Amino acid sequence: MSHREPHPEGERLQKILARVGFGSRRVCEEIIAEGRVTVDGVVAELGRRVDVETQVVAVDGAPVGVRPDLVYYLLNKPAGVITTADDPQGRPTVVDVVPDEPRVFSVGRLDGETEGLLLMTNDGQLAYHLTHPSFGVEKEYLALVEGEPSRALLRTLRDGVDLEDGPTARARATAVEPNLLRITIHEGRNRQVRRMCDAIGHPVVRLVRTRIGPITDPRLAPGEWRELTRDEVRSLEVASASEKPATGSEPP
Repeated sequence: MSHREPHPEGERLQKILARVGFGSRRVCEEIIAEGRVTVDGVVAELGRRVDVETQVVAVDGAPVGVRPDLVYYLLNKPAGVITTADDPQGRPTVVDVVPDEPRVFSVGRLDGETEGLLLMTNDGQLAYHLTHPSFGVEKEYLALVEGEPSRALLRTLRDGVDLEDGPTARARATAVEPNLLRITIHEGRNRQVRRMCDAIGHPVVRLVRTRIGPITDPRLAPGEWRELTRDEVRSLEVASASEKPATGSEPP
């Protein structure tokens, strides 16, 4: 027995999926028919209408940003630029670099002197999944440090460092050069990499974030930004689709 559509005034689901890059209308109809699409957690039927402002659409379990005004920027933040909407001291901020409209916010933060990749969007749902530690989305950094950390100290970084707000989860830490470390974390605490390096007695001299989940772009110059491709947005949606163990499971 059929039932009335809960949002008869909404947009048809296959049209929405086609608009955000899942393929032609026909391909999107096939995805729906295969039972791979849910709306608010319920498997959707072909022809379903959706209110893009209030309902959550997911494909293969990964939430999809379907509002027509959603934008996704990748910024290579230079040192000295602040990750806030405005700054009482008048320093330049990340929102000064990207377009004014639509209004966007940064996904997580980089402290003023830390450089590198920063995502900016108005997709609050994706931002939550990318920043919440339970989803375990990795962030990779290159850290130039004072001195030359020993192999034992690198193992300490990997196993967890005791900080004032509790021990860190397991991480990846390798020496690219004697005083240049590649560190990958998924917690995103305030100034975490700097504090980890302080804790082992090798303070950071320069810190650059080089990867957010699957997203990296070595060609993006400091101070430049670009829009993410649809495939990149989708890769972030997939990377943040399911919760990971809170303690992390990265290999040493």
